[in-house]
Amino acid sequence: MTDAIQRLAALQTRDLPVHGGRTLAYVYDSGDPEVDRVAREAVAAYAASNALDPTAFPSLLQMENELVGFACGLLDAPASAVGTVTSGGTESILLAVQGARDSRPDVVRPRMVLPATAHAAFHKAAHYFGVEAFLVPVGPDFRADAAAMADAIDDDTVLVVASAPSYAHGVVDPVTEIAAAAAARGVRCHVDACIGGWVLPYAARLGRPVPPWTFAVEGVTSISVDTHKYAYAPKGTSLLLHRDAALRKPQFFASAAWPGYTMLNATTQSTRSGGPVAGTWAVVEHIGDDGYLALADRALAAVDAIVACIEGEPALRVVVAPDSTLVTLATDASCDPFTLTDELVSRGWYVQPQLSFGDAGPSIHLSVSAGTHAHVEEFASALSASVAAAQAAGPVAVDPGVVGFIEALDPTALGDDDFDGLLAASGLVGESADGELELPSRMAEVNAMLDVASPAMREALLVAFLDRLQRPVRTDVR
Repeated sequence: MTDAIQRLAALQTRDLPVHGGRTLAYVYDSGDPEVDRVAREAVAAYAASNALDPTAFPSLLQMENELVGFACGLLDAPASAVGTVTSGGTESILLAVQGARDSRPDVVRPRMVLPATAHAAFHKAAHYFGVEAFLVPVGPDFRADAAAMADAIDDDTVLVVASAPSYAHGVVDPVTEIAAAAAARGVRCHVDACIGGWVLPYAARLGRPVPPWTFAVEGVTSISVDTHKYAYAPKGTSLLLHRDAALRKPQFFASAAWPGYTMLNATTQSTRSGGPVAGTWAVVEHIGDDGYLALADRALAAVDAIVACIEGEPALRVVVAPDSTLVTLATDASCDPFTLTDELVSRGWYVQPQLSFGDAGPSIHLSVSAGTHAHVEEFASALSASVAAAQAAGPVAVDPGVVGFIEALDPTALGDDDFDGLLAASGLVGESADGELELPSRMAEVNAMLDVASPAMREALLVAFLDRLQRPVRTDVR
C-alpha cells in the first residue's frame, strides 16, 4: 500500500501545481490550506457512498439540498426554484439542453440559439441530443448581439443561451434583453454562469458594476454554476438551478423496463460518488458567505493588478475589459503569443493559449483565483521577462507550403496512417529512445500549426492525438 502511495506522489510530480496561484486554467485556488484540508477529509469520508439512491444515503440528499439552497440565495432565485448537483459544468449544460428538448416533444427538429462565444459544451449537447446549434455572431465587445439573437428565434427553438461571463473573453452577455426575447416567444432561456456564478454576486456586493444576469431577470429559466470553480470545492461538482420544478421535470429519467430496480436519475449519471458532494458541502460550510466575499475581493484585486501588468507592456493589450475573473490578452506583431505562452510556462505560470477564431487572432486566457493575489508581483516579473524572451525569439513561422498542404486536406478522408504522419510532423507526439510516447516540452510551433488549420482539421488532429495518448499500459496480472 505504501508503495502505491509513493508511486502516486512520484507520478504527480509531472502534473501542474494545483496550489500556489500560478496555474491560471483548469484549477481554482483559494490560497487557504485549511480549505484543502477540509475538502480532502470530507471527500475521503464519503468516497464509498453512492448518491444514486437518496433514500439509502439521506445525508448526501441533505447536503445537495443545502448546496442548492445556498446557490438560490446567490442567484436571486424565487421560492419556487429547484436545483440539482451535477459532476461539472458540462453535465449541467447537457441537462439544460436535454431538458429543453424533452419539454417540447412537438418539435421534430429542435434548435437552440447561441452566441458564437457560448461554451463548447453546448455544441457537445447538440451532438449528443440532436439539437441544432444556431450560432449568432457577437458584437465588437464580444458580447452577444441581443437583437440578432431575438431575430434568430423561430418556432423550432427550444432554448436560448447567454453567458455570465463567456469563457474565452470574460464578459457578461446582455441577459435582460436576451431573456425577454426568449420569453416573448415562450422559449426557455439558460444562463451559463458556470465560471461566474459563485463570484459575480459577490462582485456586485463589493460595488463592482455587474450587468443583470440572475433569476432577478424576467425570462431566465435556468442557470448553471460550478462549485468546483469559485466556490473552491474539489473537482467535480456543479449546480443546475431551474426557476420552478415543472421546468426541471423533463430532466429526470426513470425506467422500469427491465427486471432490476426501477432506475431513477436526476442527472446523466446513475452511480455518483458521494465524495465530491461531501467535499463541496464541507468547503461551502467552512468558507461561508463572508469568506466568499473576502475571496472574491482578493480574486478581483488580482485581476485588477494583472490587467495593470498587461497594460504596462507595450507589446500586449487586454482584449476586452473583464467583467469577472477571466482575463484575455493579445500581443502585437513583435511578440508571438504562442512563444509568450511557452515562456510564461517555463517560468512557472501556466496560461492557456486560444487559437484564432473567425476574424479574431490568437489570444492568451487567464483564469484568476484568490490564491493568485499574493503572487501578482511575481507574475509581473515573469510577464516582463517572458515578453522580452518572446520578442528576442521572433515569430513562429509556419512554412507556406505546409499551410497550403494543410488547407488542401479533407480531415474526413484521412486514415490512421495519415494522422500519425501529421501528428509527428506537427510535433504533437514523438517517441523516446525506448519507444515510449513523448510529448513536446514547448508548444509554440504546434499551436502555430494548429492555428492555420481549419476548425474541422484542428478537431480531427486533436481527436487523433487524444486517441494516441489513451492506450493501455499493460502489467503482469498473473
